[in-house]
Amino acid sequence: MSGTDSPRRAAVLGSPIAHSLSPVLHRAAYEELGLDDWSYDRFDVDEQALPGFFGNLGPQWAGLSLTMPLKRAVIPLLDEISETAGAVEAVNTVVCTEDGRRVGDNTDIPGMVAALRERGIEQVESAAILGAGATASSALAALARICTGEVVAYVRSADRAAEMRRWGGRLGVDVRVADWAETDRALRAPLVIATTPAGATDALAAAVPERPAALFDVLYDPWPTELAARWSAYGGAVVGGLDLLVHQAVLQVEQMTGRSPAPLGAMRKAGEQALAAH
Repeated sequence: MSGTDSPRRAAVLGSPIAHSLSPVLHRAAYEELGLDDWSYDRFDVDEQALPGFFGNLGPQWAGLSLTMPLKRAVIPLLDEISETAGAVEAVNTVVCTEDGRRVGDNTDIPGMVAALRERGIEQVESAAILGAGATASSALAALARICTGEVVAYVRSADRAAEMRRWGGRLGVDVRVADWAETDRALRAPLVIATTPAGATDALAAAVPERPAALFDVLYDPWPTELAARWSAYGGAVVGGLDLLVHQAVLQVEQMTGRSPAPLGAMRKAGEQALAAH
């Protein structure tokens, strides 16, 4: 999709949305790509307001980024969704095509894989996931691409355990569920993916082994988390939430603008500066 014919619009939708770094990342990409007539905004939109927002999208719209609570709610409003998005029933990217169709995709999953690959993590024999929310299902889908063995999910409730088993079956991942109280064991896995809210893993920092392998902590604010800081101090590889945010945004920019490759370095620098200022 060309950005040279007329001004184009894109935006991130969600509720709450004021904290989103997406405008910083996408605008940095537009500047680097010379797309002076492109704009990227943020709108506080909840599930009830989403259909009305979609109804007002004009031909100037190139695409949308979606965050919580809209990733599943948007699906009935779309003309098509990718296999990746369908696998986890979550859409974080909508591309508005020139013929008026709205196509949904999930760039979180390949974004996770790309962020890990950037740190030299191409394949692992087993992995541990801390948490069982929406991000955990995306983590499972990413592990379906790079993990050759068992994934152990550490959860707090029987309902969450059942959900992770269901996602594992659906994604073709061998998932074993363990109680959250056993998370000390998780930290010895070749790859640990923490998908929990801020503060949830702080108590685990003291249990980090002396020679940890790799940690992917999806948080970016505050950063580093106590777990990530201890992990890094012991020499383990650490992938953070900003890495994920930038890599999934790179894929969004490429899909919405038709320009490839998107400027990963400029986008990361803009994100780092925004977090430092915050």
